[in-house]
Amino acid sequence: MTATATLSRRRLQLSDLTRLSTVGLRTRKLRTGLSALGIAIGVGAIVAVLGLSASSQSGLLAEINQLGTNLLTVSNGQSFGGGTAELPTSAPGMIGRISGVQQAQSTGAVAGANAFRTPYIPSVDTNGLTVQAASLDLLPVLAATVAQGHYLNAGTAQEPVVVLGAAAAELLGIDRIYPGERIWVGGQWFYVAGILKPAVLASAIDSSVLIGYPAAQKYLGFDGHPSIVYLRAKNDRVNVVDNLLAATANPENPSGVSVSQPSSALVAQADAKSALNGLFLGLGAVALLVGAVGVANIMIISVLERRSEIGLRRALGATKGHIRTQFLAEAVLLGLLGGTVGVALGAAATAVYAHTKHWATVIPTEAWAGGIAASLIIGAIAGLIPALRAARLSPTQALWSV
Repeated sequence: MTATATLSRRRLQLSDLTRLSTVGLRTRKLRTGLSALGIAIGVGAIVAVLGLSASSQSGLLAEINQLGTNLLTVSNGQSFGGGTAELPTSAPGMIGRISGVQQAQSTGAVAGANAFRTPYIPSVDTNGLTVQAASLDLLPVLAATVAQGHYLNAGTAQEPVVVLGAAAAELLGIDRIYPGERIWVGGQWFYVAGILKPAVLASAIDSSVLIGYPAAQKYLGFDGHPSIVYLRAKNDRVNVVDNLLAATANPENPSGVSVSQPSSALVAQADAKSALNGLFLGLGAVALLVGAVGVANIMIISVLERRSEIGLRRALGATKGHIRTQFLAEAVLLGLLGGTVGVALGAAATAVYAHTKHWATVIPTEAWAGGIAASLIIGAIAGLIPALRAARLSPTQALWSV
């Protein structure tokens, strides 16, 4: 057996490959860091986008589950003539008698009544606030609570007293309840009894000024027709109750009744938000592409700078395969370094933001695993041509250029 045959069967050991492939990274730390930064930014953006989306959905679904998925709403639909079809005044009571309905409460829009901080504000500056008559047990059905003061009771529901939704209070500039606090509603003063916290399952309540049904009829000429009936159904009978609501609420015109499930709308909203992730993932992919170009550029420069090393190793018996493997492994390690840093940055950004929103931090497996895999593939692709170029250098060419 000749010496040439013996050398041809020599293989680069893993320990030697690890040492050789890290030489360029260890001796040129600044260049290595800047090259890995492009990949880290791309991977970090992808991990953060997917992590924030998953954490947001997890937080929203947890909140929905806490508030309950058995809330249904019955509201005015459209009549055949294209106008608004009124719900009968008996609709809440009729709905409450459906088997499987636990609670049914309502609100009614008071036509022509607007709410202002003072009577000196122009009537056109309504800020989108609505005046609603509200039943006394509305809050438990909505899983809503009072932030300041108290809600309507049997006494205040008959007097010029209001309760403000969270957004309504903010728009009116009222952040707490002072004794004698009043606002101008429908051309007269109403006392403010309380401010509600945001109602997640009934966003219309947030921008509403709520008054009792008797007070709305007495002071604002309200006709008593409800606009929205909120009801809680037993969890195992939600679909059955849903199918009966239109005909029960308005037997004479079921087609003029709109029935919805707020929790389903919120889930759909979360899905719609996640659909926008494609835009940010595209930006992350562009950053990864830029990082790949940077790695390829650095590896080509590295090959040119290390010709003497390549020539000396070839002269001492290293094969083209050894040289090719060394530089390819160096590029892959550079990509892996950037990918690891990017995953850490993306996970940290997700954790910080989720903590501020009081969500559980969720990092999908496909986010971090995909980020690492993408960085490895990018490193391999970016380093392939420089590795082949280094392997093609003959010992005489490489040493002659020194």
